[in-house]
Amino acid sequence: MLQLNVKNETSRLRAVVLGSAVNNGPTPTAEEAYDPKSLEHILAGTYPVEADMVAEMEAFNQVFQKYDVKVFRPEMIENYNQIFTRDIGFVIDDVFIKANILPDRNRELDAIQYVIDQINPKKVVRPPEDVHIEGGDVMLWNDYIFIGTYKGSDYSSFITARTNMAGVKYIKELFPHKIVKEFDLVKSKLEARDNALHLDCCFQPVGKNKGIIYKSGFREEADYVYLVNLFGKENLFHITRDEMYHMNSNVFSIDENVVVSERNFTRLNNWLREQGFTVEEIPYAEIAKQEGLLRCSTLPLIRD
Repeated sequence: MLQLNVKNETSRLRAVVLGSAVNNGPTPTAEEAYDPKSLEHILAGTYPVEADMVAEMEAFNQVFQKYDVKVFRPEMIENYNQIFTRDIGFVIDDVFIKANILPDRNRELDAIQYVIDQINPKKVVRPPEDVHIEGGDVMLWNDYIFIGTYKGSDYSSFITARTNMAGVKYIKELFPHKIVKEFDLVKSKLEARDNALHLDCCFQPVGKNKGIIYKSGFREEADYVYLVNLFGKENLFHITRDEMYHMNSNVFSIDENVVVSERNFTRLNNWLREQGFTVEEIPYAEIAKQEGLLRCSTLPLIRD
């Protein structure tokens, strides 16, 4: 049995589900794009090819091996994108929550059923159908659960709005002892530089008391101020609109002092090193073209 335990984003990682880019399928058509960034690359003819993405994910896998992390991979589904395991489920404390994802993506959950089968069934839950919540919007910080959402009345017309207020309410009821704070995110169907697809596209904690943040990703300045007050301005690395577009806040922590980052994130990686972090730099720029990066392609199961 897997004894699940995830209470924050940065404690020592012991077990994780890492997505897979094998047999990823043909380049989608413009109509099939789920987000503006993929659309941009489909139209420009720069959409990533499978071999490059497989190589990038293998580089990530090698870092996990180096730190002796148990890695599970989804079972292969032919011609299917299975990179972003963060969307399909997430762990809070010792509970595995299955996400109600976009209907087209339900098979991705089936591909990790062999992992779910190793968890105490009493600790696996699936929210009711009207509850939308994806792992990219759920950020754990010990006593806090931060959740990205979209409060606009046009929620249902945005394929980029992935977590609704019913999702926030569901988590509050499931974890009454936690401080659950939702953040209203800026969404765009057309301009990737103005679309915070998930909370981890504009904020993520690193270490014990630091974080990476993009101020303009929040619809309400009060939400941004909340995080500044909680973490302290001097502890937050502020990224630019262009750095947000390249997913600088979507790094992944293996430990409180070890961060896996994209090798082109020069400014961020230098800052992390100045703060005393070990930065494991890997190539991930091709996968980034699908508006997802390192955190998006992981589903942590056990942290110390």
